[in-house]
Amino acid sequence: MPVKVFISHKNEDTVQAGAVAAHLQSNGLNVYLDVIDRQLDKSGPDLADYIRQQLEQCTQLLAVISPRTQASWWVPWEIGVATEKERFLASFVSDNATVPEFLVKWPYMRTKQDLDIYIRESKKAQLLVEERLQRGYPTTARATGFRSFHTSMKASLGQR
Repeated sequence: MPVKVFISHKNEDTVQAGAVAAHLQSNGLNVYLDVIDRQLDKSGPDLADYIRQQLEQCTQLLAVISPRTQASWWVPWEIGVATEKERFLASFVSDNATVPEFLVKWPYMRTKQDLDIYIRESKKAQLLVEERLQRGYPTTARATGFRSFHTSMKASLGQR
Protein backbone atom coordinates (compact mmCIF):
# COMPACT_ATOMS: atom_id res chain seq x y z
CA MET A 1 0.00 0.00 0.00
CA PRO A 2 1.51 3.39 -0.93
CA VAL A 3 1.98 6.03 1.76
CA LYS A 4 -1.31 7.67 2.72
CA VAL A 5 -1.44 10.06 5.67
CA PHE A 6 -4.57 10.54 7.77
CA ILE A 7 -4.41 14.12 9.05
CA SER A 8 -6.10 14.40 12.43
CA HIS A 9 -6.98 17.89 13.65
CA LYS A 10 -9.51 19.99 15.52
CA ASN A 11 -11.91 21.90 13.25
CA GLU A 12 -10.45 25.21 14.39
CA ASP A 13 -7.08 24.06 12.97
CA THR A 14 -8.39 23.34 9.47
CA VAL A 15 -6.21 26.02 7.83
CA GLN A 16 -3.04 24.60 9.39
CA ALA A 17 -4.09 21.03 8.56
CA GLY A 18 -4.76 22.08 4.97
CA ALA A 19 -1.31 23.66 4.68
CA VAL A 20 0.31 20.48 6.04
CA ALA A 21 -1.75 18.36 3.62
CA ALA A 22 -0.79 20.55 0.67
CA HIS A 23 2.92 20.28 1.54
CA LEU A 24 2.73 16.50 1.85
CA GLN A 25 0.80 16.18 -1.42
CA SER A 26 3.20 18.44 -3.30
CA ASN A 27 5.98 16.07 -2.23
CA GLY A 28 4.30 12.88 -3.39
CA LEU A 29 2.34 11.66 -0.38
CA ASN A 30 -1.38 10.90 -0.50
CA VAL A 31 -3.48 12.34 2.31
CA TYR A 32 -6.90 11.96 3.86
CA LEU A 33 -8.21 15.25 5.22
CA ASP A 34 -11.80 15.29 6.46
CA VAL A 35 -12.61 18.79 5.19
CA ILE A 36 -12.74 17.44 1.64
CA ASP A 37 -14.80 14.36 2.60
CA ARG A 38 -18.50 14.64 1.80
CA GLN A 39 -19.33 11.55 3.92
CA LEU A 40 -18.81 13.35 7.20
CA ASP A 41 -22.46 14.15 7.73
CA LYS A 42 -22.64 11.03 9.89
CA SER A 43 -22.67 11.22 13.68
CA GLY A 44 -22.00 9.08 16.75
CA PRO A 45 -21.19 5.41 16.13
CA ASP A 46 -21.67 5.76 12.36
CA LEU A 47 -19.06 8.52 12.24
CA ALA A 48 -16.67 6.52 14.42
CA ASP A 49 -17.04 3.49 12.13
CA TYR A 50 -16.48 5.67 9.08
CA ILE A 51 -13.32 7.22 10.54
CA ARG A 52 -12.00 3.75 11.41
CA GLN A 53 -12.57 2.74 7.77
CA GLN A 54 -10.64 5.77 6.57
CA LEU A 55 -7.77 5.01 8.95
CA GLU A 56 -7.73 1.44 7.67
CA GLN A 57 -6.93 2.81 4.20
CA CYS A 58 -4.07 4.97 5.51
CA THR A 59 -0.53 3.93 6.39
CA GLN A 60 0.00 6.63 9.01
CA LEU A 61 -1.53 9.38 11.08
CA LEU A 62 -0.24 12.91 11.50
CA ALA A 63 -1.94 14.87 14.27
CA VAL A 64 -2.00 18.66 14.00
CA ILE A 65 -1.61 19.86 17.58
CA SER A 66 -2.39 23.39 18.74
CA PRO A 67 -3.55 24.94 22.02
CA ARG A 68 -7.12 24.23 20.82
CA THR A 69 -6.52 20.47 20.53
CA GLN A 70 -7.05 20.00 24.27
CA ALA A 71 -10.77 20.56 23.68
CA SER A 72 -10.99 17.78 21.10
CA TRP A 73 -12.42 14.33 21.73
CA TRP A 74 -11.71 13.11 18.22
CA VAL A 75 -7.96 13.79 17.90
CA PRO A 76 -6.95 11.57 20.87
CA TRP A 77 -9.47 8.93 19.76
CA GLU A 78 -8.01 8.89 16.22
CA ILE A 79 -4.49 8.62 17.64
CA GLY A 80 -5.63 5.64 19.73
CA VAL A 81 -7.18 3.91 16.72
CA ALA A 82 -4.03 4.54 14.66
CA THR A 83 -1.87 3.12 17.45
CA GLU A 84 -4.06 0.03 17.63
CA LYS A 85 -3.67 -0.43 13.87
CA GLU A 86 0.13 0.10 14.04
CA ARG A 87 0.02 3.14 11.80
CA PHE A 88 3.11 5.35 11.73
CA LEU A 89 2.43 8.24 14.12
CA ALA A 90 3.75 11.77 14.30
CA SER A 91 2.49 15.22 15.25
CA PHE A 92 2.81 18.66 13.73
CA VAL A 93 2.79 21.16 16.59
CA SER A 94 1.63 24.67 15.72
CA ASP A 95 1.03 27.97 17.46
CA ASN A 96 3.74 27.26 20.08
CA ALA A 97 1.59 24.51 21.58
CA THR A 98 3.05 22.15 24.13
CA VAL A 99 3.34 18.55 23.03
CA PRO A 100 0.99 16.49 25.22
CA GLU A 101 2.86 14.04 27.43
CA PHE A 102 1.27 11.01 25.79
CA LEU A 103 2.57 12.16 22.37
CA VAL A 104 6.19 12.85 23.33
CA LYS A 105 6.84 9.16 22.68
CA TRP A 106 6.26 9.77 18.95
CA PRO A 107 8.13 12.18 16.66
CA TYR A 108 6.80 15.72 16.52
CA MET A 109 7.48 18.51 14.07
CA ARG A 110 7.21 22.28 14.15
CA THR A 111 8.56 23.51 10.79
CA LYS A 112 8.31 22.91 7.06
CA GLN A 113 11.85 21.49 7.19
CA ASP A 114 10.64 18.98 9.80
CA LEU A 115 7.83 18.05 7.42
CA ASP A 116 10.44 17.41 4.73
CA ILE A 117 12.15 14.95 7.10
CA TYR A 118 8.75 13.35 7.71
CA ILE A 119 8.22 12.91 3.97
CA ARG A 120 11.66 11.36 3.49
CA GLU A 121 11.32 9.01 6.47
CA SER A 122 7.78 8.02 5.46
CA LYS A 123 8.92 6.98 1.99
CA LYS A 124 11.95 5.15 3.39
CA ALA A 125 9.88 3.21 5.94
CA GLN A 126 7.26 2.30 3.35
CA LEU A 127 9.99 0.86 1.11
CA LEU A 128 11.15 -1.22 4.07
CA VAL A 129 7.61 -2.55 4.60
CA GLU A 130 7.26 -3.41 0.90
CA GLU A 131 10.65 -5.12 0.88
CA ARG A 132 9.72 -7.24 3.91
CA LEU A 133 6.44 -8.20 2.25
CA GLN A 134 8.26 -9.25 -0.92
CA ARG A 135 10.69 -11.35 1.10
CA GLY A 136 7.78 -13.24 2.63
CA TYR A 137 7.53 -11.63 6.07
CA PRO A 138 3.93 -10.36 6.06
CA THR A 139 3.36 -10.73 9.79
CA THR A 140 6.33 -8.55 10.78
CA ALA A 141 6.56 -6.15 7.83
CA ARG A 142 4.29 -3.46 9.27
CA ALA A 143 5.79 -3.62 12.78
CA THR A 144 9.33 -3.41 11.37
CA GLY A 145 8.42 -0.33 9.31
CA PHE A 146 6.62 1.17 12.32
CA ARG A 147 9.69 0.86 14.56
CA SER A 148 12.08 1.99 11.83
CA PHE A 149 10.01 5.08 11.01
CA HIS A 150 9.73 6.24 14.61
CA THR A 151 13.36 5.56 15.51
CA SER A 152 14.79 7.18 12.39
CA MET A 153 12.38 10.11 12.46
CA LYS A 154 13.09 10.95 16.10
CA ALA A 155 16.85 10.69 15.50
CA SER A 156 16.60 12.99 12.44
CA LEU A 157 14.66 15.53 14.51
CA GLY A 158 17.12 15.35 17.43
CA GLN A 159 14.49 13.80 19.74
CA ARG A 160 14.95 10.82 22.05
